[in-house]
Amino acid sequence: MSVSVFLYFTLKRQKSSFQKQFSSISSDFTNRENNLLSNISTLQESFKSQNESILERKKELDEKEGIYLDKIKSLEENLFEETETRKKITSQKKSSEVRLGLVAETLAPFLDQFNFEPEECSFLGKPIDYISFGEEEVTFIEIKSGNAKLNKNQKRIKKQIEDKKVSWKEVRIK
Repeated sequence: MSVSVFLYFTLKRQKSSFQKQFSSISSDFTNRENNLLSNISTLQESFKSQNESILERKKELDEKEGIYLDKIKSLEENLFEETETRKKITSQKKSSEVRLGLVAETLAPFLDQFNFEPEECSFLGKPIDYISFGEEEVTFIEIKSGNAKLNKNQKRIKKQIEDKKVSWKEVRIK
């Protein structure tokens, strides 16, 4: 019996020890569980707050984006209008330069810079402005004003004349 009593008391002590350990572990588990639940609750509140803040900021950014898109659209419209206005002005300027050039071509024989006798010149207009039939030579004359340059056809004719690719043809009509 004494072994049984010994075992009984030993088991009773172990039971008591296990109960204390279980109680301690259970208490520790409960504390940890409560801490986790508290942390989860805090994180959920923080997430909710941050999500609301993000949604507010998104709303602000969407409003600003709308404002900037409207400004961009307005600027694009202004740019288009300005471009069209500049095209018109450029066209008018070129047109006036062409008219000035035509006037200069017509008046050229009467200006000091014109080194030919007007009576010896015949006006063609296109592709060369004048031909001077002088005593010593026949001269092709192109009048340019401002920054005007020879066009492609005029350059070709100039080259032919400089290369002496000029000839005389007589055509008889009956």
